[in-house]
Amino acid sequence: MDQIEPLFPIPLLRSPGLLPPSLNEAAVAAIRNTRIEGNLRSGQLFHTEVADPRDNELFRQIAELAVPKLVDFGVLLFGEELRWTVKEMWTNMLETGGNQTLHSHANSFVSGIFYLTPSHSACKTVFVRPPGGFDFSFRHHTREAAIGPFNAGKYALPEAEPGDLVLFPSYLYHEVPRNQGGQRITIAFNAIPDHLDCWGYRVNFAP
Repeated sequence: MDQIEPLFPIPLLRSPGLLPPSLNEAAVAAIRNTRIEGNLRSGQLFHTEVADPRDNELFRQIAELAVPKLVDFGVLLFGEELRWTVKEMWTNMLETGGNQTLHSHANSFVSGIFYLTPSHSACKTVFVRPPGGFDFSFRHHTREAAIGPFNAGKYALPEAEPGDLVLFPSYLYHEVPRNQGGQRITIAFNAIPDHLDCWGYRVNFAP
């Protein structure tokens, strides 16, 4: 019998309801009362300043919930349990009509998103197939063609509820289409392991 092997897949971890409702509500209230900065590319997208979770009690509590998931996710990426640190966190407040352009996160290995408010179905986080030389120069996209994990160019994250966490490799490009609903609030972060070792060639990382 024929077998299909999913060669070199990109992992994406979904952890529903990881953030307790009480902490979720406290985060939303704090964010709405914090100084925000406008996004350079969208006039309806705002952020709090990037912060070290160790210097922010609310972020520290949220980061602690993410760390065990980072350890598990790191095993998928590197094959071993490593010590992980959330090195920076910030919030995204997407107003009606706003969007977040295609981007990836530099200088980290795993990135994550905590969803704090319900999102309109039109502005789900969308992940994009990494650009590079591994793909064919030709494509076959028609109304009749079935789209699956081996030929799709984009993946729209299923509906995310308040308290949900998503982890993904930091190199994975992602975007948020135009928000057709109410205010959408998320907390984003980047994480690094304490070290990587390739047969004795060790690199140490520190936040």
